[in-house]
Amino acid sequence: MRIGVDLGGTKIELLALGSRGEELVRERIPTPRESYGAVVTAIRDLVLRAERRLGARGSVGLAIPGIVSPKTGLVKNANSTLLIGHPLDHDISAALGRPVRAANDANCFALSEATDGAAAGCNVVFGIIAGTGVGGGVCVGGKVLTGAHAVAGEWGHNPLPWPTPEEIPGPECYCGKRGCIETWCSGPALSSLYQMKTGRSLSATDIAAAAAGDADAASVMARFFDRLARAIATLVNILDPDVVVLGGGLSKIDALYSELPHRAQAYGFNPEGETKIVRNRHGDSSGVRGAAWLWPANE
Repeated sequence: MRIGVDLGGTKIELLALGSRGEELVRERIPTPRESYGAVVTAIRDLVLRAERRLGARGSVGLAIPGIVSPKTGLVKNANSTLLIGHPLDHDISAALGRPVRAANDANCFALSEATDGAAAGCNVVFGIIAGTGVGGGVCVGGKVLTGAHAVAGEWGHNPLPWPTPEEIPGPECYCGKRGCIETWCSGPALSSLYQMKTGRSLSATDIAAAAAGDADAASVMARFFDRLARAIATLVNILDPDVVVLGGGLSKIDALYSELPHRAQAYGFNPEGETKIVRNRHGDSSGVRGAAWLWPANE
């Protein structure tokens, strides 16, 4: 049995999978906000409760909104600031009395889709989570590619490629730089672009839905598609993935799957055909499923 735990800013989700990837039990609880210790205790209790219910002990994988530094063993780059500077995987391992594997939630998303999702059977998979922010994860041969500094896939903090004069230097990013892909290709960035053009406020998905009959929305969406396609073309030039899987709130926009492949091909370094760009299969469950799959079938 494999147990995945997805630690988010507002909720913690547990999913136990059987040997064939079938769902055995699922539970969600609010994320404690009072202390780091309360988070560790909540995860421990969630796992032990699931195991008592199923009468079995499982491996445990953890999806986190940040990374565990390979240098220090401490959590960094986490938007849940309670976690920063703590050895989260070590502490949960000690609390449960067994090894625990932790990975960034975008990596877990990519692993889930590469294992039994929209990219099952593909060798090189890039998973994009596009919503409030823009993140990414890489899987090669069914395993997460972490990198020497555990930042592989953090493509949202590269600069937007082939910028036009009006795109320089670009919006400020929370990381301290300007013009990051995240500042151009996130949901808030799309809403901001529409508001600047029209003075009206709409969500990203509402802008996409309005594009069929609203010239302003159609114009904004065309610029958004062009920017995201430029960003994806850099992935093709570096990784040449078999498939790019989209997740997050923006993945619900149907036009992405018809507009992005040919646009990205036009910006790529002479690819022989369009890169396959698909919608995720497991939706919001991909992070927790990927956490469970951090322990592969042969372990």
